[in-house]
Amino acid sequence: MQQQYDYSKFNEYLQLKGYSKETIATTINTVTYFTKWATGENITEIEELSYSEALGFIQWSSKHGASQKTVANYLLHVRKFYDFLVSEKQIETNPVAHIKVQGIKRKVYYNILTPEELQQLYHEYPTTIEHEAGKIIPPQERNILCRKRNKIIVSLLVHQGLRTEELAAIMLQDLQLREGTITIQKKRRTAARTMRLESHQVYELMDYLHVARKEYLQLRKKHNPALEETDDKLFVQWFKAEKFHNITQMLLQHLRKINSKVKNVDQIRASVITAWLKQYDLRKVQYLAGHKYVSSTEEYKENLIDELQDDVTKFHPL
Repeated sequence: MQQQYDYSKFNEYLQLKGYSKETIATTINTVTYFTKWATGENITEIEELSYSEALGFIQWSSKHGASQKTVANYLLHVRKFYDFLVSEKQIETNPVAHIKVQGIKRKVYYNILTPEELQQLYHEYPTTIEHEAGKIIPPQERNILCRKRNKIIVSLLVHQGLRTEELAAIMLQDLQLREGTITIQKKRRTAARTMRLESHQVYELMDYLHVARKEYLQLRKKHNPALEETDDKLFVQWFKAEKFHNITQMLLQHLRKINSKVKNVDQIRASVITAWLKQYDLRKVQYLAGHKYVSSTEEYKENLIDELQDDVTKFHPL
C-alpha cells in the first residue's frame, strides 16, 4: 500500500457504520498518520502488519509525545481501518484487534444515586406550586403543565436511563402503549432499542397525552397564534426552536431540592446503568443502555467496585 491511499471506500464504510462526519474525518486523518509512519518504517505491505510492528507504532507514538489516552485513540481508529480491510476480504484477521494500551484511567462516576434515591426523585417531583400566604401569585397554568411534562421526563430518566438527546427526539409514534414499550431511535452516540415501560408509566403517559399535553398545545397556540396546535414530538416546548437543554436545566433545579447530590442527567443515567449491572448480564445492560460497544458498558463496573469499597469501609472499618 502506498502513502497516497484512496480512502473513498473506507469513507463509505464508515458512513454505513453510522459515524458522524467529524469522527470519519478524525479516523481518516489518524489512518493517514499511521500509514505515513509505516512508510517511514519501510513497511510496504501494511495489510500484512505484524503484531510486533503494531507495538512498534505504539512505542514510536509514545516516544514522540503522545499520551497513553491519545495512543489508545490512535489504535481505535486504526482498528476501524483493519476491520474495513477484513470486510473487504483483503485480510483475514485484524492485527490490532486485541491490543490494548495499559495505564489509562477509566471514567469513574462519583456520587452514584441508589435505586431508592432515584425513585425518590420521581415520586417527589412536584407537579403543583405551593403559594406563600398573603403573596399574590400570577397565573401558573403554563408552569404547572410544564411540571407535569417534566415528571414524565424524570420517569424516563430514572427507569430507562435515557440521554438528553434521546428524550428530545422521542416522537408520538415511538410509543407502543398497548404493548407497554417505547422505541428509542438511534442517535450519534447510542444505538436504537425498544424498552419496556413500567405499568404506572403507561398510565401516566396516557394521562399526559390526553390531558396535560393537549392543554399545553392549546395554551401555546393561544399565546403564539402562528404555531400549529399539533406537534409530533412527545415533549412539546413553548417555542419550537427552544433548546431541550433549557427543560433539563430547570428540571435539575427541582431535583436538587429533593436531593442535593443530584449533579446532572449523565449522573442519573450512570446510576441507572450501575443498578442494571446488579440485575442483568453485561450484554443485556449494553442493549438497555444503547451502548454500541460492550467496553462502554464495562466502564460502569467501576461504580460497583466503588460501592463495594464503601460498604467494606462502612460495615468493616479497619
